[in-house]
Amino acid sequence: MITGRLTDTRHFHPDLRVGSLLLPRARLTSRRLRPIRRLVGLLRDSPDFEETQVSPTAAIRVYRPSRAPAVAPALLYVHGGGLVVGSPLQDEPMLRSVAEELQVVVATVRYRLAPEHVFPAARDDCYDALAWLAAQPGIDPSRVAIGGASAGGGLAAATALRARELGGPALCHQLLVYPMLDDRTATTPDPDRALRRLWSNESNHFGWSAYLGHEPGRDGVEPTASASRCTDLAGLPPAWIGVGTLDLFHAESLDYAERLRAAGVACSAYVVPGAFHGFDALARTSVARDFRASQLRALRRAFDV
Repeated sequence: MITGRLTDTRHFHPDLRVGSLLLPRARLTSRRLRPIRRLVGLLRDSPDFEETQVSPTAAIRVYRPSRAPAVAPALLYVHGGGLVVGSPLQDEPMLRSVAEELQVVVATVRYRLAPEHVFPAARDDCYDALAWLAAQPGIDPSRVAIGGASAGGGLAAATALRARELGGPALCHQLLVYPMLDDRTATTPDPDRALRRLWSNESNHFGWSAYLGHEPGRDGVEPTASASRCTDLAGLPPAWIGVGTLDLFHAESLDYAERLRAAGVACSAYVVPGAFHGFDALARTSVARDFRASQLRALRRAFDV
């Protein structure tokens, strides 16, 4: 167990100690949901990404670098936000950088949010976006990856499970950035709550309850709702999982990585000592740059570029 006062920064990675004092600790509640969504709504639409409706409820935003090959690999990236907030626009500056460095197509999905839309709404929207992307001319269907951060990482893992269940698309990689994988975490007391940043277990309980439409932790939750519930991980695409030791999702991320390996799935785990949830928002720190570089290396290997 880690103990410490809210303002005690000794447990944090040296690069993150100042940032740990500035990042929010407030829990997400139904009362705070609307103002946070209003703030997210201020994000500017990037003209570099072309948006297409792929189903009555899902849209995909795609960017293809000018120097990408005629038939290119593609990454579908799912935004985070605890399953209740967020926008595909929030990741587009980072994804444009990935696209330019690797000369691959990148895409984001606009999926339905809870609590207005419970499971399987977001999962179905992500799968529809993935199926559409993999079928496009100019995309190499053998080199399509899925990824995401936080809730987006959990949805990416769930979408990979759904693709296996339905027989396609055949993904080449999963990029799971501090993924939200296990609803049961929300039912467990958190002895280290003073060290959480951006996402607490109280927020986690709210997000999972909103998405599932009932209290988390119950029996019978489907694996494509909460990927850690899956007991058979064989046949899934190789994965990269990154998480900090002070992240609420640290234990569930490493458990998923270990179970992927036990099922014969290649999985690389990148663990950052003293890092909290969303620490890479402090993008100028060396620890965040190294974290991003590891993701790029994983994608480069997966795409063979």
